[in-house]
Amino acid sequence: MSYAENTSAERTYDNSFWSILKEAIRGSSRDFTKGSLGLAIFLLAVPMILEMVMESVFAVVDVFFVASLGADAVAIVGITESMMFLIYAVAMGVAVGAMAMVSRRIGEKDEDGAAQAATHAIYMGAIVSIIMGVIGIIFAPQFLHLLGAEPQVVEEGTLFTRLMLGGNFVVVFLFLLNAIFRGAGDAAIAMRVLWIANILNCILDPLFIFGIWIFPELGVTGAAVATLIGRGVGVTYACYRMFFAEKRFEIRREHWIFDRERFRRLWNLSSVAMLQFGIGTTSWLGLMTVVAGFGSEAVAGYTIGIRIIIFALLPAIGLANAAATLVGQNLGAKQPERAEKAVWSAAFYNAIFQTSIGIIFVIFADPIARIFTDDPLVLYYATDSLRIISYGFLFYAVGMVLETAFNGAGDTWTPTYLNFFIFWLFEVPLAYILAHYFGMKAHGVFWAITIAFSALAVVSAILFRRGKWKLKEV
Repeated sequence: MSYAENTSAERTYDNSFWSILKEAIRGSSRDFTKGSLGLAIFLLAVPMILEMVMESVFAVVDVFFVASLGADAVAIVGITESMMFLIYAVAMGVAVGAMAMVSRRIGEKDEDGAAQAATHAIYMGAIVSIIMGVIGIIFAPQFLHLLGAEPQVVEEGTLFTRLMLGGNFVVVFLFLLNAIFRGAGDAAIAMRVLWIANILNCILDPLFIFGIWIFPELGVTGAAVATLIGRGVGVTYACYRMFFAEKRFEIRREHWIFDRERFRRLWNLSSVAMLQFGIGTTSWLGLMTVVAGFGSEAVAGYTIGIRIIIFALLPAIGLANAAATLVGQNLGAKQPERAEKAVWSAAFYNAIFQTSIGIIFVIFADPIARIFTDDPLVLYYATDSLRIISYGFLFYAVGMVLETAFNGAGDTWTPTYLNFFIFWLFEVPLAYILAHYFGMKAHGVFWAITIAFSALAVVSAILFRRGKWKLKEV
């Protein structure tokens, strides 16, 4: 009996709060195309939020240990992270295509179709990670120089950058395999994968950076080694769950047979999503270039501020991903109105949560930033970036859910257009103008981020209400 057949019969669930919470963390077998939407959002969002909480912890732990090595070390991590945004863009693009296809097939109760979508997404992930890895290893120092790194930063950071870019396959497959689990509704598995990867990374970070016990002292390079090992173990566990453990569909030998038409449809979805995230993430490169013009202290402060912001925003991505899964599955079940209602409900919950976090950051920006640095100039930039960017948390929360919902529906072009117009034609020029022509220096970049993301949320809401995404075939 298949997983779907085994769970299709109506079960009697204990709907007390603690039972539902345990069900969410352990993994739910419920059909998310029927029943309470609030309950469905909760069951999907809890493991996704916990998953992103651990990713948030990784983001700040990494920079916490590196910060003790000085401003140049933080600058190496910050500039390399800007390059990694391109890796994330490709990884998220492949992941979006996989999640949209798998969730739609699950909604249609087509297990074989879900399995074939998963295998073809894995083919795609392998191809793109190899290409990016070769390019990253060869051109790492040139990329550092291009992004405005000072000579000593290029010399010290080349190996770190080569390791991060060359080992991008662990990033690609973490995104990809977890997207497949989420699309199927197996959010608890994705949560465990990321927890394993990031807990191990947090343990290994100080060991490799400072040379504790039997480990070599590698300095900033140790952060890259720890990241690759931690994420590599996470990918290994995800592969085990994908190929050998129980989930909502089973991958068999015949599902690996290459289907050109299926791959073409997946590529059409994923390539546009890659472009979408590429537009958004390369805008961060443009912003980093503006910040880098004001010295390593400005880059270090900006990097610390952004890492803290990421710490707060990543859990919200978990809630957005829950909405995307519900969109894909309910469109597959021919319930577009239920899909839309799920998105607005998730956006409301996200807005409440993120606004609360934003208020805390605005009030306590200085003491929070002091956790990561005691350099007066670095602290100055870190505090200002944290406070200014936090002003827009309400808009970030809503925009995040809406853009993710478009992708969950397979409408990857709409957020692509939005990213291009908002980020490249508005945000980056605004940052440069505020920094240089209005004399705001790096602070102009911080204000440009807040203004641009707020505008993105408003325009996304207008387009989402038009409902064209409901007609998208995947």
